[in-house]
Amino acid sequence: MPEAEIQKDAAAAFDVPRHVAIIMDGNGRWAAARGLPRAEGHRRGVEALRRTIRAAGEIGIKIVTIFSFSAENWSRPASEIGELMGLLRWFVRNDLAELHKSNVRVRVIGERVSLEPDIARLLVEAEELTKNNDGLTLVVAFNYGARQEIVRAARGIAAAVKRGDLNLADVDMDSFAQFLDAPGIPDPDLIIRTSGEQRLSNFLLWQAAYSELVFVPTYWPDFDRAALEFAIREYQQRERRFGGLAAQTGS
Repeated sequence: MPEAEIQKDAAAAFDVPRHVAIIMDGNGRWAAARGLPRAEGHRRGVEALRRTIRAAGEIGIKIVTIFSFSAENWSRPASEIGELMGLLRWFVRNDLAELHKSNVRVRVIGERVSLEPDIARLLVEAEELTKNNDGLTLVVAFNYGARQEIVRAARGIAAAVKRGDLNLADVDMDSFAQFLDAPGIPDPDLIIRTSGEQRLSNFLLWQAAYSELVFVPTYWPDFDRAALEFAIREYQQRERRFGGLAAQTGS
């Protein structure tokens, strides 16, 4: 049997979640624990991202959403923000070609109006170059906040109703979702947060309604395929009822 078919069968047997979202947390604490500057933690976090994207594709995950920079992160020191923006520039310029070669499609969610022009151009470049790829989809939540996304959607719906493009009576959960930042992307099956923190921190609040949440103690720079597989095994132990009754117990 060809190697690709073997991997496909193994992925199917592994019961892989289609969409995994990750809150990449703990870069600064990883660095502090080693007496290193926070910037080094962020750089090692980029390496962990590369490992995770590669592992996700090999395992058979179809969509990975990463919380790369939140709308609230602008309150951090200017020096740290500058380092993070520099890492984004470096990642896109150095890794985009490899992602494209690997058939990865990049999509970006979040507010772009206030971004520096070169950052906004890089995000557009990443999306345009990879828009026809049909392998793993990498959704990058950048300058993103879930409450802000919901407000944008509500404004979009209000504008559509005012224009006469949408009837108020037709606004339901499905139509509302079409006004979110990435319509057409299915809700995450699994949301992973690293570093031991146990909260969503304004990430995918609408989409996370029935996601399984797994919190791992690993700081993000140490996250690897083994940690990803651990989270997936935890996911596999869950019974997803989506508000219905348990199949076995009826409770």
